[in-house]
Amino acid sequence: MGTNTVSSRAPSRRQVLGGLAAGAAVTGFPHVAGAQAKAIRVGMPTILSGRVAILGTSSRAAAQLAFRQINEAGGINGRTLELIDRDSKGRPDEAAKVTRDLINNDGCEIIIDGEASSGAFAVHEVIRDLPVLCLHTCSETSSLSADPKLHVKTAFRCARQGIHDAVAGGTYAARNAKAKGLKRWMTCSPDYAYGRDNTAEFLEFAKMFEPSIETVDQVWPKLFAPDYTESITKILQTKPQAVYSALWGGDLVAFIEQSNLYRLFNSITMFSGGLGDPPVLTAIKQLPPGLNTAYRYNRNYPAKPANAAFADAFAKIAGHEPTNWAWQVYLGCLFIAEALKRTNGRTEGTALAGALKGMSIAAPFAVGDTITMRDSDHTIIGYPVAWGRTVPKAPFVEDFSDVGWGKIVELETQWKKSKGYA
Repeated sequence: MGTNTVSSRAPSRRQVLGGLAAGAAVTGFPHVAGAQAKAIRVGMPTILSGRVAILGTSSRAAAQLAFRQINEAGGINGRTLELIDRDSKGRPDEAAKVTRDLINNDGCEIIIDGEASSGAFAVHEVIRDLPVLCLHTCSETSSLSADPKLHVKTAFRCARQGIHDAVAGGTYAARNAKAKGLKRWMTCSPDYAYGRDNTAEFLEFAKMFEPSIETVDQVWPKLFAPDYTESITKILQTKPQAVYSALWGGDLVAFIEQSNLYRLFNSITMFSGGLGDPPVLTAIKQLPPGLNTAYRYNRNYPAKPANAAFADAFAKIAGHEPTNWAWQVYLGCLFIAEALKRTNGRTEGTALAGALKGMSIAAPFAVGDTITMRDSDHTIIGYPVAWGRTVPKAPFVEDFSDVGWGKIVELETQWKKSKGYA
C-alpha cells in the first residue's frame, strides 16, 4: 500500500514520554512502502530513534496527516504524494547519506528536511549538489537562511528562525528584568550551532532593550547529555537571578527534572526557548509554574478554529498534542502542495523554487491571514512569535505576549546588516 495510508496504531503516552525523558526510541508510525505509479515521492531525513525521537516521529506524523488530506482531496492533478522517511539517528553524516539515498536510490523528487540544526546544514549541502526542492522544517539556526554565503536556490526554511525569536524573547526578557530587577543572568544551552547562536541572539536583544542585564557566566552541556548535575551545580554556585536555556526535547525534560531535585527554580527565574512544546510540558513529572517560555505550539494560540482542528486531527494520529516541529512540517506540506499546483505538477527543483518565492498561503498557524515564504532569503514570516508562562494544567502555557512582525523585521534587518548579511 502507498505511504499516503496512515497507520491507526498510535504510540501510547508511555512511549512518547519514554522517548523524551528516558531515551527510548519512539517509532510512532512504521514506514509504509510501495509507491503508486503516479505518486510524487517526498523524502524525509529525520531523527526517529534516541533521546529526541519525538522530533522525527511528530514530524513524520504531521507529513502523513497533510499528505492524507491532500490525497483525499484529489492530490496534485490526480497524482498522490508519498512520504519516504529515513532515520539519521541525529548524526549529521548520516543525515547527508540518507538524503542522497532518498534522491538517488528512492526516487524522491522533493525533500522535507526534518533534521535538527546539526543535521540540517549537512542536508543543505547535499541539496547544493542535488538541486531538488528542499524545505527545512526543524532547524532554527538563523544563519541557515540569513547568511547569503549559505544560500541554495532550491532550499527554503519552513520553520521558526532564531533571530525572530530573539527579538520577541529579548523584548519579553527585558520587560521582566526591568519589572523584577533581574540583572544577573546565566545561560545553559547545548554546545552546537543552534544552542550557541540562539543564546547569543537572545542575550543581544535582551541587553539592547534592558542595558542593566549582565551575563555573569555561561555553561555549555553537550547535545543529548544525560546528566546536567555539573551545569546545575555551577548555576547554584554562581547565584544568578535569571537563567536562559536553549535546551530542547528530552534534554530540556532531563534538565528541568534534575533542577527540581535541587530546587533551582525556587530562587532563579527561568527563561526557556524550547519548553513550549506540549509533549515536552507533559513529559515533565512536576512542571514548575511560572517558567517563561517561547511559543512552540498551542492549540489555543492563535485562537482559530482551524488551529484547534489541526491539533485534534494530529492527536488522533500521533496520540499526543502537536509539537513545534509538527506544525512546521504540516505548513511545509501546504507550501509544497501549492507550489506543485502552480507548476501544474512539475517537480523540477528550479520550477518549484520559482513558485515558492514570495508565496503567501492561508494557514491555521498564521497570526494574521497568511504566512509568507519571503523571496529575499527563503524563510517564513507571519507565524506566531510570542512568550508565555507555564501553568500546572492544560494547555500548560498561558498569557502569551507577542511582538508585531513590523518590529521583528525592522530589528532583523538591523541585525543582518551588523552581521554582513545585508
